[in-house]
Amino acid sequence: MSWFNSVGALINLDHPGHFLHWHFIQVSVANALVMTLMVATFVVALLAPFPGRRSRKENR
Repeated sequence: MSWFNSVGALINLDHPGHFLHWHFIQVSVANALVMTLMVATFVVALLAPFPGRRSRKENR
C-alpha cells in the first residue's frame, strides 16, 4: 500500500459536494475556494515589489 492510499483513506470523498447558488451561477465550495486563492495570489503578485528594485533606485 502506497503512502497516497493511506492518506486518501483519512478523508471521506464519498459524499455529495456543497454548492453555492447565486441566481444562475452554481459553483462548488471547493472551486470557489480555489478561485478565491488564485485571485488573492494574483493581487499579491501585482502589489508586491520586484526584487532588486530598491537597490537600483539607490544607485541613481
